[in-house]
Amino acid sequence: MAGRGLGFVRKLTLLIRCGICCAALSGGPAAISATRPPDLDAPAAAVRPLRRVDIDLLDDLSRRSFRYFWEQTDVNTGLVMDRALARGSHGGRPDRQGVASIAATGFGLAGWCVAAEHHWISHEIARQRVLAALRLFTYTTPQQHGWFYHYLDPETGARAWQSEVSSIDTALLLAGVLTARECFHNDPDIVDLATNIYNRVDFPWMMDGSQMYFSHGWTPEKGFLRYRWNTYSELLILYVLGIGSPTHPISPRTWDAWRLPIVGVGGYTYVGGGPLFIHQYSLAWIDLRDRFAEEPPAANPTVVRLDSLLPRRNYHLNYFANSVVATRAQQELFSKQLSREFSGYSRNVWGVTASDSTKGYTDWGASPTDGRIDGTVVPSAAAGSLMFTPDICIPAMRTMLVRYGTKVYGRYGFVDAFNPMTGWVSRYVIGIDMGITLLSAENLRTGSVWQWFMNNPEPERALDLVGLLSIRHPLENYQIPPSLLNSQPSQKDFVLRLGQAGK
Repeated sequence: MAGRGLGFVRKLTLLIRCGICCAALSGGPAAISATRPPDLDAPAAAVRPLRRVDIDLLDDLSRRSFRYFWEQTDVNTGLVMDRALARGSHGGRPDRQGVASIAATGFGLAGWCVAAEHHWISHEIARQRVLAALRLFTYTTPQQHGWFYHYLDPETGARAWQSEVSSIDTALLLAGVLTARECFHNDPDIVDLATNIYNRVDFPWMMDGSQMYFSHGWTPEKGFLRYRWNTYSELLILYVLGIGSPTHPISPRTWDAWRLPIVGVGGYTYVGGGPLFIHQYSLAWIDLRDRFAEEPPAANPTVVRLDSLLPRRNYHLNYFANSVVATRAQQELFSKQLSREFSGYSRNVWGVTASDSTKGYTDWGASPTDGRIDGTVVPSAAAGSLMFTPDICIPAMRTMLVRYGTKVYGRYGFVDAFNPMTGWVSRYVIGIDMGITLLSAENLRTGSVWQWFMNNPEPERALDLVGLLSIRHPLENYQIPPSLLNSQPSQKDFVLRLGQAGK
């Protein structure tokens, strides 16, 4: 892979300084009332395309994020390290002091596809890296009913750290497996291995007798974990894969059976209750931009009803639109409220999600009143939402790079976290944060990850079974009326300006 040194960072910051002010002052979120459909006859403003300076920034960020997988993947096993030093390890080799993560490996499988598509590496090298991982998970790595341990020895694939057989981490791995299967659909070896890995997973087994909810995992020492995936979170990918399974499916009735916590932040209301990554991980693969259900399940009173997005029709919660709102809500919280307490926060320096901190790994950001927030910024909060809200996330990436430079931006892109008030900077980057940055940027630029994953028949089948209709709705190419460009959302508004720029 062609490398870019820190000198390029300095050149890049000079290149993008000219765009920082106009980007920061570009039109704010457009509010579309949930109580009435948009005026489709209103005069339309042109959708802002990605500028050359934006594309350059995204390209550099994506290349550096991919470099993590290039350097922190074991060539023989295909396993990706859970974390690494932000400066990189000696000689560009994986850091053997840690463990591999199956979730990071899932992101890595999609990353090989992205890299081959952009010719950062050859198609054959990407193919060999994918095959190494698929062979390991087919023949070598221990599994229970098709489910894999959360952490593995990067050189052998053996269970590490007495970790659990993880339902959600296996799901993120499988998302990468199916992405690679479609990307390399003309390769019979990859197709067969990937299909066997997915078809082997016994989804009902992981429900441990429940008719509705997956367990978080299982260990040979204590059996199933008592926690359940019964509240909205990153669980969407888990249920899509389970419902769509051709060999061991679960009931479509499980969809939307989970609780939907309502969160209000400033002028925004959305379904949330967790760090920002819960809105990002599943939707990096599942394309729900045009999927709506006509009626919510009658047996589930917790479903959030929205008035029509189309005239004379009713649909319940669209998770993509909800993720757009969740991102905008966090940016507003940090820029207008938390900035009064922490001077490092601003309109373009914002965001936390689960990350390192001065007190260790912290799953902060679930609530606007989270007392653990201390001025720390987690770049993957904004980077992982590039596919949702490029108009606020690209300026955030640009400002952090220009303002803090090589202190926070290096070999693998942004460090995991930093505190602009105290000067603290994490020494590490984390594989899943590199992965969501890469996939979100790619979906914004090309939509390729969405396309690869959704071209598999199983996810499509799952969405059909749960009643999510594929509808070409007005929001797909919606042009924002000029009168709305500077309007402020009311408490019940859902911001629905979708990230179509750059397609």
